[in-house]
Amino acid sequence: MKCNGEAHLIRIEESVNESEIVVRAEMPGVDPDKDIEVSFDDGLLTITGEKRIEKKEADRSEFHYGSFSRSITLPHGVKEGDVHATYKDGILEVKVLVPKAASKSKKVSISRG
Repeated sequence: MKCNGEAHLIRIEESVNESEIVVRAEMPGVDPDKDIEVSFDDGLLTITGEKRIEKKEADRSEFHYGSFSRSITLPHGVKEGDVHATYKDGILEVKVLVPKAASKSKKVSISRG
Protein backbone atom coordinates (compact mmCIF):
# COMPACT_ATOMS: atom_id res chain seq x y z
CA MET A 1 0.00 0.00 0.00
CA LYS A 2 1.18 3.52 -0.56
CA CYS A 3 0.65 6.45 1.74
CA ASN A 4 2.61 9.71 1.56
CA GLY A 5 5.05 8.13 -0.88
CA GLU A 6 5.95 5.24 1.41
CA ALA A 7 5.37 1.65 0.28
CA HIS A 8 3.37 -0.50 2.67
CA LEU A 9 3.76 -4.22 2.20
CA ILE A 10 1.11 -6.73 3.06
CA ARG A 11 2.10 -8.33 6.36
CA ILE A 12 2.25 -12.11 6.04
CA GLU A 13 2.88 -15.28 8.01
CA GLU A 14 4.29 -18.22 6.13
CA SER A 15 4.48 -21.81 7.35
CA VAL A 16 5.93 -24.74 5.46
CA ASN A 17 5.71 -28.47 6.03
CA GLU A 18 6.25 -31.54 3.83
CA SER A 19 2.84 -31.36 2.15
CA GLU A 20 1.86 -27.69 1.98
CA ILE A 21 2.81 -24.06 2.28
CA VAL A 22 0.35 -21.79 4.07
CA VAL A 23 0.56 -18.03 3.54
CA ARG A 24 -1.66 -15.85 5.73
CA ALA A 25 -1.95 -12.18 4.77
CA GLU A 26 -3.36 -9.48 7.02
CA MET A 27 -5.88 -7.59 4.85
CA PRO A 28 -8.65 -5.97 6.93
CA GLY A 29 -11.18 -3.61 5.39
CA VAL A 30 -11.22 -5.03 1.87
CA ASP A 31 -13.85 -6.90 -0.12
CA PRO A 32 -12.20 -10.10 -1.36
CA ASP A 33 -14.57 -10.28 -4.36
CA LYS A 34 -13.70 -6.79 -5.61
CA ASP A 35 -10.42 -5.73 -4.03
CA ILE A 36 -8.11 -8.78 -3.90
CA GLU A 37 -6.50 -10.87 -6.64
CA VAL A 38 -4.37 -13.94 -6.07
CA SER A 39 -2.39 -15.11 -9.08
CA PHE A 40 0.17 -17.79 -9.77
CA ASP A 41 2.59 -17.61 -12.69
CA ASP A 42 5.88 -19.36 -13.35
CA GLY A 43 6.52 -20.30 -9.72
CA LEU A 44 5.51 -16.92 -8.30
CA LEU A 45 2.46 -16.43 -6.07
CA THR A 46 1.29 -12.80 -6.17
CA ILE A 47 -1.32 -11.14 -3.99
CA THR A 48 -2.53 -7.76 -5.28
CA GLY A 49 -5.37 -5.49 -4.39
CA GLU A 50 -6.59 -2.10 -3.37
CA LYS A 51 -8.08 -0.62 -0.22
CA ARG A 52 -10.43 2.19 -1.24
CA ILE A 53 -11.58 5.20 0.74
CA GLU A 54 -15.33 4.82 1.29
CA LYS A 55 -15.98 8.07 3.15
CA LYS A 56 -13.62 10.89 4.06
CA GLU A 57 -15.01 12.40 7.26
CA ALA A 58 -11.97 12.32 9.51
CA ASP A 59 -9.63 15.26 9.81
CA ARG A 60 -6.81 12.86 10.52
CA SER A 61 -6.36 9.28 9.38
CA GLU A 62 -3.59 6.76 9.97
CA PHE A 63 -5.33 4.19 7.80
CA HIS A 64 -3.48 3.12 4.69
CA TYR A 65 -5.33 3.30 1.38
CA GLY A 66 -4.28 2.48 -2.15
CA SER A 67 -2.83 -0.42 -4.09
CA PHE A 68 -0.74 -3.19 -2.58
CA SER A 69 1.16 -6.19 -3.85
CA ARG A 70 3.25 -9.00 -2.43
CA SER A 71 4.97 -11.88 -4.27
CA ILE A 72 6.31 -15.15 -2.89
CA THR A 73 8.46 -17.66 -4.75
CA LEU A 74 7.07 -21.19 -4.62
CA PRO A 75 8.94 -24.48 -5.06
CA HIS A 76 9.45 -25.90 -8.54
CA GLY A 77 6.62 -28.11 -9.74
CA VAL A 78 3.65 -26.35 -8.10
CA LYS A 79 0.64 -26.34 -10.44
CA GLU A 80 -2.22 -23.83 -10.61
CA GLY A 81 -4.67 -26.40 -9.24
CA ASP A 82 -2.48 -26.79 -6.15
CA VAL A 83 -3.18 -23.20 -5.00
CA HIS A 84 -6.34 -22.41 -2.98
CA ALA A 85 -7.33 -19.15 -1.21
CA THR A 86 -9.90 -18.25 1.45
CA TYR A 87 -10.72 -14.96 3.18
CA LYS A 88 -12.18 -14.69 6.68
CA ASP A 89 -12.15 -11.99 9.36
CA GLY A 90 -9.64 -9.79 7.52
CA ILE A 91 -7.16 -12.61 6.86
CA LEU A 92 -6.44 -14.01 3.39
CA GLU A 93 -5.14 -17.58 3.64
CA VAL A 94 -3.49 -19.20 0.63
CA LYS A 95 -2.67 -22.91 0.79
CA VAL A 96 -0.26 -24.40 -1.73
CA LEU A 97 0.19 -28.16 -2.06
CA VAL A 98 3.87 -28.99 -2.34
CA PRO A 99 4.58 -31.51 -5.11
CA LYS A 100 6.19 -34.73 -4.01
CA ALA A 101 9.71 -35.15 -5.30
CA ALA A 102 10.10 -37.75 -8.02
CA SER A 103 12.76 -39.44 -5.96
CA LYS A 104 13.45 -38.96 -2.30
CA SER A 105 16.98 -38.28 -1.20
CA LYS A 106 18.90 -41.18 0.24
CA LYS A 107 21.62 -41.19 2.79
CA VAL A 108 24.89 -42.30 1.28
CA SER A 109 27.11 -44.36 3.54
CA ILE A 110 30.74 -43.42 3.80
CA SER A 111 33.27 -46.22 3.92
CA ARG A 112 36.69 -45.89 5.43
CA GLY A 113 39.57 -46.62 3.10
